[in-house]
Amino acid sequence: MTKMNAVAWFDIYVDDLARAVSFYETVLAVELEDMDDPTGETQMKSFPADMGAYGAAGALTKSAHGKPGMGGTVIYFAAEDCAVEEARVVAAGGQVLRPKFSIGDFGWVSLCQDTEGNMFGMNSMK
Repeated sequence: MTKMNAVAWFDIYVDDLARAVSFYETVLAVELEDMDDPTGETQMKSFPADMGAYGAAGALTKSAHGKPGMGGTVIYFAAEDCAVEEARVVAAGGQVLRPKFSIGDFGWVSLCQDTEGNMFGMNSMK
């Protein structure tokens, strides 16, 4: 039997979808994609993804079923050098909570807060 990765999908809950999209597009230098919700209950914009590749895909989600905030699950975005993305956070309306620091053999991490109050991380090998 083939082993599966533990995470298949993630939602980052937001109050203001347009503001959150602008923040993540600026910080990560990507374009989020329109995404339909078959239930019609949420508004979503997905991060670029190849569903056949390693790692999890996910979306910014505005929903009555979840709210943004600190203290919950932390999503770590892959980066070539997390200091590059970290340098864009404040100008995009966010906050750097812990600047780039070493996590030993696992590379480097930056911890930040987005415009919605969510903490997120970026991880790189250099």
